[in-house]
Amino acid sequence: MSIAIAAAPGRQPLHSSTMRRRVIAGTTIGNALEFFDFTVFTFLMLIIGPLFFPAASSYGQLLLTTATFGVGFLMRPVGGMLIGSYADRHGRRAAMTLTLWLMGLGCALIAAAPTYGQMGVMGPVLMVLARLIQGFAAGGEVGASTTLLLEHAPADKRGFYSSWQFGSQSLGVMLGALTVALLTAALTKDQMQAWGWRVPFVIGILTVPVGAYIRRNLEETLEPAQAPEAVRAASDHKPLRLVFAHHKARVVKGILLVIGGMVCAQIIGFYMPAYASKELALPASSGLYASVVLGAIGFAIAPFVGMLADRYGRKRIIFWSRAATICALLPCFQWLVSAPSTARLMTVIALLAVLLALQMPPTITMLPELFPKAVRTTGMSVVYGLGISVFGGFAQFFVTWLLHVTGNPLAPAWYLMVTVALSTVVLFWIQDRTGHAIDKQEA
Repeated sequence: MSIAIAAAPGRQPLHSSTMRRRVIAGTTIGNALEFFDFTVFTFLMLIIGPLFFPAASSYGQLLLTTATFGVGFLMRPVGGMLIGSYADRHGRRAAMTLTLWLMGLGCALIAAAPTYGQMGVMGPVLMVLARLIQGFAAGGEVGASTTLLLEHAPADKRGFYSSWQFGSQSLGVMLGALTVALLTAALTKDQMQAWGWRVPFVIGILTVPVGAYIRRNLEETLEPAQAPEAVRAASDHKPLRLVFAHHKARVVKGILLVIGGMVCAQIIGFYMPAYASKELALPASSGLYASVVLGAIGFAIAPFVGMLADRYGRKRIIFWSRAATICALLPCFQWLVSAPSTARLMTVIALLAVLLALQMPPTITMLPELFPKAVRTTGMSVVYGLGISVFGGFAQFFVTWLLHVTGNPLAPAWYLMVTVALSTVVLFWIQDRTGHAIDKQEA
């Protein structure tokens, strides 16, 4: 397929500093919204569970709510394949605008969903439908936005630009946790159960028009040439078929690479509030403020980690940060469990947040670098969607089940250690493309 890389009339040149800042801003809003929504859903599970699954036991409510959270991840591979393919055929910008509106629709359904007491089973059904829509959108969002960041970046700064993917995710976690913490402090328990839990999702809806406006004004990095034969070639372009026909090995390597970071992010970033409350009997506010710290650390240091990855290589940063994570997990959890306190929880989260932020930006950068431009968004989306759907999306479900079956409060640490170790081995079979041109058109 013939591809033209050019700025549309009246727009900023593709590699101008102004356009690159717009790209960072446009991707940040969408990614932050995704993780804002996922964060508030997780932090409100103890409220949502009794409202939508009243017949279940306390453990059953938590399990059903974490499963509802997890079903959104089942749609990520589907969304990644379809929206990623669309982005490789018609452009990253159009795909990113679509995913943003879909995430807004999911927020609207959750905000308006009737509880079980109001409309019976219809409430849980709408909640699951909303999570499926959001999962579908998120599956396409990460691939398209990361690819756009990567393709706007100079060869020696791809790590820095891609780091804003993780930085924006951390921003969403921080804002989500802070929103729930402020609502919990300002409202009574009855008010939170009656209507307060819906407020964060309404806030999510309000950010969509702003993000959509910014994204419509971004410059595309993939545009079909105007010649009739090129247009016909674009219509025949089948990115998804090409990915599975010619890049299966890269897909497998990418999935194995990403699951370690995704599981860490889900357990450390999203499960810890419920763990602190249920297993350690700490106040709910402790977990919330710990997650605010986690998000703030990730947002603050992600760009610097991206610069380190550009200077010293992706694989070196990933390997040593994951090795440190494996060594730190068990002592951290043992220290926390031996004498649970808010101070210890904050300390453990802060340390693990730094280690998580060290591994994620270079990992996210390596994924789109695995694939050629014509199928880059599709390849990235497939890898991210499949990698996170089971191991990441249902990590909370698995850990909740392990804690119940074993009765061992250290179960999350063991689960993380095994997953991270297995995920790190694949680094030895992945080429590090730090500083190398990945496209002929790259500046």
